[in-house]
Amino acid sequence: MISILVISGSLRSNSLNSRLGRALHDVAEQNIRVDLAVLHDIPLYNGDVEQLSGIPKAVSALRERIKTADGLIIAMPEYNAGMPGVLKNALDWLTRPPKEMGPTFAGRPLALAGATPGGLGTALAQAGSLTVLRQLKVRLFPDHLRVSSANDRLGADGQPDAELAQQLNKWLQSYVEFIQS
Repeated sequence: MISILVISGSLRSNSLNSRLGRALHDVAEQNIRVDLAVLHDIPLYNGDVEQLSGIPKAVSALRERIKTADGLIIAMPEYNAGMPGVLKNALDWLTRPPKEMGPTFAGRPLALAGATPGGLGTALAQAGSLTVLRQLKVRLFPDHLRVSSANDRLGADGQPDAELAQQLNKWLQSYVEFIQS
């Protein structure tokens, strides 16, 4: 069984990227388990908070989910042509204390995905995130998933249309091969 964790980079309760995570779960073959993680309980990074209170429980819990997964997918919205602040904030927390950065990210197979109502997918946010992801030393899957016109292609419950379901299944299978390589 291959275990994949999808992190939704949006705080919206029914965001397109959370729906994309649910769609990936639904199209996954029986030998693939896809779980969705959200960032709702992660506070803004503040070194003073870290020094006084340590790492928040939500960060520690997410870190453990990442470490126990075989692969990680970041389902990233695009805000003003970039990575959402809540996602960057979560990545900042996940690298604290510094000794945790390597065990959490170094060499971990990571794929970028994104859904948007627009026509470019989340190409600019994905491209802009590469500097951060290289710093984390992840093993980046080269085939970024970009779902355009996602309001029409993902139902309110995350059910993809037939064409998108096939695309997601094929992409997920390719990512699993990358994980196993």
